[in-house]
Amino acid sequence: MKRQYPSTPPSLSELGPLEQQTLEAVWALKDCTVAELMEDRTLGVAYTTAMTTLDRLYRKHLLSRELEGRAYRYKPRFTREEMVRGTAGNIIRQLLGSATNATLPLSYLVEAVTEHDIQLLDELRQIAELKRREVNKHR
Repeated sequence: MKRQYPSTPPSLSELGPLEQQTLEAVWALKDCTVAELMEDRTLGVAYTTAMTTLDRLYRKHLLSRELEGRAYRYKPRFTREEMVRGTAGNIIRQLLGSATNATLPLSYLVEAVTEHDIQLLDELRQIAELKRREVNKHR
């Protein structure tokens, strides 16, 4: 039976530190069995801990798996970029939804972007203009 997956990635913030480390290791290996993950020696955990963590990531829909002999081969369902984008989107949606005045969270975002890198403000403006054109084109 083929497993049904959601089309958008869960948030990285929903993962514990070991789950995040394991996902990073799987991304680096592209795909792996538990034994291959243990050979990599990135995690430094017991075999059963790695097996349990991979299974948790599978159940959270972050990994797919196929039976290969007596073991499962795990593959990431989302790239690191997709996960970061999904996490950022969830955080921004929560921030916008938490305020009675939507411009207040946006001002926080602009302030944070400015503190991080002033050039990002120009990129943010360009992205907003492109999105505005795209939305207007579909009206």
